Order: sequence, then structure tokens, then C-alpha cells
Amino acid sequence: MKLWQKDHTNTAALIEAFTVGNDKLFDVLLAKYDVLGSIAHTQMLQKVGLLEQDDLDKIEAGLNEILAEIENGEFVIEDDIEDVHSQVEFLLTKRIGEAGKKIHSGRSRNDQVAVDIKLYLRDKVNEIKTQVQTLFNILIDLSEQHKEKLLPGYTHLQIAMPSSFGLWFGAYAESLVDDMEMLAAAYAIVNKNPLGSGAGYGSSFHLDRKMTTELLHFATLDHNAVYAQMTRGKTEKVVAMALSCIAATLSKMSMDVCLYINQNFAFIQFPESLTTGSSIMPHKKNPDVFELVRGKCNRIQAAPNELTLLINNLPSGYQRDLQLTKEVIFPAIENLSACLDVLAFALPQIQIKDNILQDEKYKYLFSVEAVNKLVNNGVPFRDAYKQVGNDIENGTFQYSGFKATDHTHEGSMGNLHNAEIKIEMEKVLQKFQS
Repeated sequence: MKLWQKDHTNTAALIEAFTVGNDKLFDVLLAKYDVLGSIAHTQMLQKVGLLEQDDLDKIEAGLNEILAEIENGEFVIEDDIEDVHSQVEFLLTKRIGEAGKKIHSGRSRNDQVAVDIKLYLRDKVNEIKTQVQTLFNILIDLSEQHKEKLLPGYTHLQIAMPSSFGLWFGAYAESLVDDMEMLAAAYAIVNKNPLGSGAGYGSSFHLDRKMTTELLHFATLDHNAVYAQMTRGKTEKVVAMALSCIAATLSKMSMDVCLYINQNFAFIQFPESLTTGSSIMPHKKNPDVFELVRGKCNRIQAAPNELTLLINNLPSGYQRDLQLTKEVIFPAIENLSACLDVLAFALPQIQIKDNILQDEKYKYLFSVEAVNKLVNNGVPFRDAYKQVGNDIENGTFQYSGFKATDHTHEGSMGNLHNAEIKIEMEKVLQKFQS
């Protein structure tokens, strides 16, 4: 069954297989939202006089029955059915009769799939938001827990200045705050109703788009009918950009973990239950979890570019190319969600080595502290820098007394600022409350 099928439609099997592609696999994920959109649309049709109350009652009962099947995992798109919209309408008409054929009045598959995707993305953005918030809280807790554990800082992968695990965990927590800003911006764009825009050119029926906006709990609507259709692809790209920001944070943190767990660094370790072994080297404890997070998140960062290449030369109006956006954005969401879950599980089990900086190779880590100490005693900075530099070259450099609990300045250690970072996250979370 096809929504556009006439009495003598006869599409070649090869063409049908090519045009449908993998779309049915992703359409199942939209089934719930297709039903919810249809319920709102038909309630609006009844209000504006395009549907009798008796028909609406039958339609609502039938759609709610289908919704229950979807939520129970019983819904499938049959082999000879083109897409989720066709399957829902076919089931409805089969069960309630002629009234089921009336649900498409004033609607196109174009605005139907647009609203389905926006409803789906809105839910998924909210789920990702919750997962990011969970990981953020874990990082803040770890930052406080390990604030006295010193960690060598590196620039150019060369030993640089002293830091702490408190600052390291807190840095990634604050990074997630900025990432959440991007997610909130994406949420605001997703949370607009395209339903009622038809194929992108509106409808001659007097539809009440404000009503469906309220029924579907959108913050507002895409006002211009042409632009409502133009949001296809653009909406997915904006969400992908937000996902890619989160993925970049997770990828960088995972790379740090892979580096720090390396025996040449040996800053951290994890229980054996979180590592994997080698088929020939019995001593190996590989950080496969973090390597896969790094790899998956790097792929997610490619999603905005892939969507750009897919949509950047399309004219206004619907084009079938847009069907392929599902193959990019849906797996990106699934993979990022999995990465957030596994990090929330693994990171609290981290084990951090004590007294890392007592290793001889880190003795020059405190050269800046030695310079600053001289400056605080009245020595001009250039003279202090030269004096410490000469001590290093002569092999006479000595410095001691640096502690992770030294919060007397905002320099290499400084205040963690976790309280302020938590306040910033709360401000961002409020942006999702529309």
C-alpha cells in the first residue's frame, strides 16, 4: 500500500526497493510519533468542521489501539507497505472502516514526516540532556573527590606545569556545560511545529495550526509553510551539530584516559571488569571501552558534515534526498547515548595513583612555581626566569612544598570553581523548560 497509489499504479520492483531502501528500519522508530501527530491532526480537523465527532471517536479509539501495540513492541511495517504513515493508515482503515481514510485531509506525507521527526528528535534531545546531566554530576563528584591528587600537566605532550585530577575532571564537566548550550539551542529549533504546512505550500482548508501546536506541546510553530518544509534536513543538521559538540568532549576525555592508563604514564587504572586482554600477551589490560568511545564519538563528529553534503545544494520544497537524513542522525543519537551510558558506568570506578609527582622526571614541573616564588620576593620576572633557567641547565634546580590544597592563587592549581560551574549548568537546563 502507498498513500499516493491509484487504481493502476505499477511501480517496478527494483525502483520500489531502491527508493524505500533502509527507510522502513528507521520508520519503526517514528511510529509512536506518527500516531500522536495523527491524533492531534484529526482533533483539529473535527474542530474546524472537516470531520464528524462520530468519525473522530472511531479514529481516536483506533489510533490509541495502534499506539498501545507500538509501545508493546508489536508494531511492524508489512513487506508490501511503503512506510510508517501508510502502515498506520492501513491498520486504522482496516479496523474502523471508511473513517480511517479521512485522517489525511489537509495533510501531506511531507509535513507528516516533518512533525514525526521533530517529535522524535525532541524526545531524544531530552534523553541526551538527562544523560549529559548525569555524567556532569559524576565528573563534579570525581573532581571534588580527587582534588588533592596531583597530576602533571602537558603542553605539546611535554611536561609542563602541575595540575590535579580535581581540575582535570572539572574541566570536562565545564566542557559539558558549553555542549549543553548547543543542545539547548538545537532543542529550541526542534520544538517548533511544521504540521499543517502540507507539501510545503499550505492548504486551502482553514486549518488551525495553533491548535495542533498546543496539542503536541510545541513551544511555537514554523509559521511560513515553505520554510516549514525547509526545516527538513536543517533540523537534523542542527541536532547533529549539538551531538558532535558532546561527542568531541567525550572523545578528548577518552583519549586522555587511554594516555593516562598507559604504563609509561601510569596515572590511573580500572578494574579488570572494565578492561580486555590480549590473545597472546597475558599481561595486557586494554582500555577498549574508552577506545571505542573515542572512535564512535569521532564518527558522530562527522554527522553534521555528512548532512551538509546531503542537503546543501537542494532547492526549496521537498526532495527525496531528505529521506537519507534518517540514516545519519538516528545512528548518531543511538551511539552517543550508548557512549554516555558506558562512561557514566565506568568513570566512577577509576583508580588514581598516589604521589605521581614524586617521580624524578617531574622535578622540572615546578619551574614556574620557582619563578613565581622569586617574583613574590621582589625579583623582576625576567631575572627570576633567567635564574631558574640557569639552575635547570646547571643541574642545581630544587623546588619543594607544592600541594594540591594550595588555593592561595588562581595559577596552576587555583580554585576548582565547581560551585560556579554547577550554577552555569542549572542556567542551561532551564532553557529546556519551555
